[in-house]
Amino acid sequence: MPVSFVCRTHSPLEPQQLFDLSRSVDAHVGSMARSKERAIAGVVTGLLEEGEQVTWQAWHFGVPFRMTSRITQMDAPASFTDEQLSGPFRYFRHTHEFLPDGGGTLMIDRVAFAAPFGPLGRLAERLFLGRYLQRLIEQRNTFLCNPVTGP
Repeated sequence: MPVSFVCRTHSPLEPQQLFDLSRSVDAHVGSMARSKERAIAGVVTGLLEEGEQVTWQAWHFGVPFRMTSRITQMDAPASFTDEQLSGPFRYFRHTHEFLPDGGGTLMIDRVAFAAPFGPLGRLAERLFLGRYLQRLIEQRNTFLCNPVTGP
């Protein structure tokens, strides 16, 4: 059974702006500078569209990881979903929603994932992986939503 969490972020940006920033390869690379994440295949710059994929390379826990994901659903500028095609997870799905909210946007991230390695992976999910991924999403959202420090 996948682990899931939801992040809710309020932003002064309009839904279309945040929708575009959230599917921007360049903004994602900027938001993940601490893990040296970069796009190495597929769409490597610009905005991802439905059906397109990108392969990311990053360092987490001192180990290099590669993950290929595809945009599997898009309803501009309200939502889009990306799902892992190959990579470190047994399953990974991230739905991004953008709701108008008093002159800005409420961004809702719904993440569901499952680690490999059976019982050992399930233990890692609950002990640290869920919190680690949630913090990554929160840091990314802070970067995207802050017009001063963001892209």
